[in-house]
Amino acid sequence: MVPDKKVVWLVEDNYFKFTKDPKEWTGNKIVFEIAEQGDKTKLVFTQVGLTPDYECYEVCRDAWTGFVQKSLQSLINTGKGQLHWYK
Repeated sequence: MVPDKKVVWLVEDNYFKFTKDPKEWTGNKIVFEIAEQGDKTKLVFTQVGLTPDYECYEVCRDAWTGFVQKSLQSLINTGKGQLHWYK
C-alpha cells in the first residue's frame, strides 16, 4: 500500500464453484491506483493475472466493471454502493 496512491491485494486463496479450476485467482493481484487529475480523482483498477485463458474471464471482467463503474462510483458520490448493479 502507498497511502493516497495505490492499494494492492494479493489473492492468497480463492474458491469458485463455477469453474473447473476453483482456485483460478490464487496468486493474482487486485490493484487500485489513485491519482489526481486537475480537480478530479482518477482510479485505475487492474486484476494482474486475469487473462482470457481463465474460464471465469468474461464473468469476472463484467463483474469488476459493474463494481468499479457502478457500485464503487455510487458509493463515492452518494455514500451508498449499488449492491444489485448486475440486475
